[in-house]
Parts: sequence; structure tokens; C-alpha cells
Amino acid sequence: MHNAFWDHLKEQLSATPPDFSCALELLKEIKEILLSLLLPRQNRLRIEIEETLDMDLLKEEAKHGALKIPSLSKYVLNMMALLCAPVRDEAVQKLESITDPVWLLRGIFQVLGLMKMDMVNYTIQSLQPHLQEHSIQYERAKFQELLNKQPSLLNHTTKWLTQAAAELTTSPPTCPDTSDSSSVAGPSPNEAKNPEPLSPTMVLSQGFLNLLLWDPENEEFPETLLMDRTRLQELESQLHQLTIMASVLLVASSFSGSVLFGSPQFVDKLKRITKSLLEDFHSRPEEAILSVSEQVSQEIHQSLRNMGLAALSSDNATSLMGQLQNIARKENCVRSVIDQRIHLFLKCCLVLGVQRSLLDLPGGLTLIEAELAELGQKFINLTHHNQEVFGPYYTEILKTLISPAQALETKVESV
Repeated sequence: MHNAFWDHLKEQLSATPPDFSCALELLKEIKEILLSLLLPRQNRLRIEIEETLDMDLLKEEAKHGALKIPSLSKYVLNMMALLCAPVRDEAVQKLESITDPVWLLRGIFQVLGLMKMDMVNYTIQSLQPHLQEHSIQYERAKFQELLNKQPSLLNHTTKWLTQAAAELTTSPPTCPDTSDSSSVAGPSPNEAKNPEPLSPTMVLSQGFLNLLLWDPENEEFPETLLMDRTRLQELESQLHQLTIMASVLLVASSFSGSVLFGSPQFVDKLKRITKSLLEDFHSRPEEAILSVSEQVSQEIHQSLRNMGLAALSSDNATSLMGQLQNIARKENCVRSVIDQRIHLFLKCCLVLGVQRSLLDLPGGLTLIEAELAELGQKFINLTHHNQEVFGPYYTEILKTLISPAQALETKVESV
């Protein structure tokens, strides 16, 4: 309610005799909010509120100038203390110290508004599993309707999974339980000769990872993921930014050692600088990375001097600038390794979950652990929902790609 209402209420209650028309309007709204906060089983409280705030009775009392605003406010406060969430206890207690009747009613109305939002949020959280299940069933039913009209609707999806299976057959990437970064370079000779049997999880994980490397000109995007394409592109952009950031931090740390990079504040500062200067990297990579290299070099130089340490030699400073600027090239060695390791981390997230994957981060990624956790969780959430909706279709396609012997072998080994 606007300030004009409360000013008008104050004038009415201060009049002789007092006018209770605004107060009655307010009490009616307060009653409705209190009733909306009740759970279905709280019948006794419902009856009590209906009787205490009986509007017909209150109108009669107001007509005879006998409406007791202080006692009604006290009753409402007691009811609020009973119904509010713990987070609102302090706010309700503060209201009890207000003596001015108008300010008290105003405070009651404001806190009740917060309590009403608490109830809305609680209801949404309670219904979320049911809403999610309904969403899954609805999306699947709509897709099935389209599939009935267009039997070829899964052609691109089938091709996408077939390619993922083929990649695993020729060079099966691993998701190690150790931090041995050598796995990034590819399988060992023994693994190449004896590849692990394919499983639906492996093929789907590889397929989802391939979407983060999708060629924009390739129009054969999987039909089952068209609705998620924008979100996947956002994840791809975030992954690309993290690759450049981690590359910059890795190169910088090799020149300044653990003294500077042992400080979380220093690392966070370099992250902020790098992130802000990389906004134009996609359109102007050389210029953006030049700005990054200059700023990072300056920060390292200034921090070493502030700590009373020897500054970088001119040769080291020149080498640092050169190595940082080389990150702009896609074929840059550091950038390529970091990119492969982030993809390996995301694959592990799909198989093991984010927390377990964080336990054994490959070298060079520890400085962006928080950012990787956020990226990994977003990726998991997207792929999990997609599998919930389209899982039956993926199962049928994968049956044609994975032989029964492979599926059985995988199943036995997983037990």
C-alpha cells in the first residue's frame, strides 16, 4: 500500500470520533493473508481467525466506536509468531516494541507480505518434483506427436550417437580415478589394442561432449537437443573462456612461482582482470590477449615489488609477454592441453558427478576449480533433464550401436 493510505489511516484514527473505514479495509486484507498461510489440516486456527476477525462483527464495533485496534494488532502478532518461518522470527519480535498503532499496522502488513512470499516459495519447492515429472512427460508426449507425423525426426540424433560410438571405438577416452594427466594425450598402447566395451553411458557422455565442439555450420543438430541448443552454446562460450583463463594463469604462474600464486587474493585479481579483458576475445583475439598479457605482466611486476622480491628480468618479462600472447592461437600447446583437460573433467562429471571429479583435477585446472564446478553442474543439469525426457529414444538407438555381448560385458564388469 502507498504512503497516502497510511497517512489517511493516521488521520482517520486521530479524528474525533475516530473513523475506522481504512482500518477495516486493512484488517480484512490481513485476515485473508493469515488464512492463506494456513495448511489444510490447521482447521482449529482457521476457525479461530474467522471468529476473531469476523468482519461483520468488527464493522458493528467500528460503527459504535468500539473497535479495539491495539488488541486486534496484538492478536495478529501472536498469530504471525505462530505461523512465520524461523527466518521471520526476529522481524515479528521487533514489531512487538512498536507503540504507534499506525506504524504497528504498517509493520504487520509488510512482514505479512514477506510471510506470504515464504509460503509461495515453500509451495513451489514442494511441487517442484511433481512439476518436473509433469514437464518430462509433457515434453516426451509432444515429441512423440511430432515423431508420429515425421518418422525421420530422429535421423540426426541417430547420426550424432553413431558418431560418438565410432569415436569411442577408434580411440576410447578415459575418465581416470587418479590425477594422472597423461591420460589427456590419449589411451595407452594396451588400451588402444583392447578398448573398453561400449556402454550406453559412455556413448551418451561422448555425444554430449561433442555438442560443446559443434560446428555452427553443421545443420544436422540432434533433434532431441534443439530446445537446449542456446544453453549448450552458452556453456561452450563459458568453457572457451575458462580455457583461455586457465592457460593465462598457468603461464603466469610458471614465471612468478608459488609466492604470488599461493595468495588467493592475487589469483582472484588476475581472474577478474582476465575475464573482463576477454569479453572481445571471440571477435578480436590478438588484441584482447595483448591487453591481458600487458595487464597480467604489470600485476606480477607490481606484486613482486610490493613483497620486496626480485622483479622479473627483462628476458623473463619478454618471454612472459610472448607466451601469453601465443595463447590467442588455437594450436597453442598450453591452450590445447588445458582444453583437453577441461573436456576430460566434464566427461568425468557426467560419469562420477562434480564433487568426485573435483577430487582429482588434472594439472593446470586447480586455479579455476570453483568455475569448473559451476560449469560442470550446469552441464550435468542440462544433460540429466534431456536424458529423462528422451531416454527411451536413446535406448532404442543405442541397441543398434552396442552389441549384446558388449552390453553384457559392461554390465558384468560394473557389478
